[in-house]
Amino acid sequence: MTASPLRGPDPGPCDPAPPDAAAFLAGLRARTGTEVGASAWTLVDQARIDRFAEATGDRQFVHVDPVRAATETPFGGTVAHGYLTLSLLGGAVGEVLPAHPCVRAVLNMAADKVRFLAPVRVDTRVRAVFTLTGVSALPEGKAALRLGAAVQAEGGEPGRPVLTAELTLMLVLDETAGADT
Repeated sequence: MTASPLRGPDPGPCDPAPPDAAAFLAGLRARTGTEVGASAWTLVDQARIDRFAEATGDRQFVHVDPVRAATETPFGGTVAHGYLTLSLLGGAVGEVLPAHPCVRAVLNMAADKVRFLAPVRVDTRVRAVFTLTGVSALPEGKAALRLGAAVQAEGGEPGRPVLTAELTLMLVLDETAGADT
């Protein structure tokens, strides 16, 4: 896995200089177009699908009735909700973008161009691969980080993701770390 753009060097106990947010953002901009990393594989089993159905109220049989889904769909069993697959990106991005000394918080701003390209069958493992597509300064000590996300299914068609999306994250920068970008 490629090094994360938010992981900074450990300043160490003797380094009195705070991390420089402007230098941090410049370093990120230099990595635009590169792969950030891939999350760990996550199992999408029937229990997870059922919990998502309960949480959202979407109890369509294709998701929650294995017997009926096996006989009445072309999938041979249940499949995950598309929005369940999309929701896994939150945890996945947290895995590949650990905290940096300049960043106080990372907040979701947008999920654009979401495409559900293939069903995720029950008991399939998925992971997300992220590419840095842009970095821009925002007012008040913030920055926008844009990532391309591709969710892959283990054993799926090589090079064909089951979901793609363009994510925008807001980085809330430590204003004491030279955040005037």
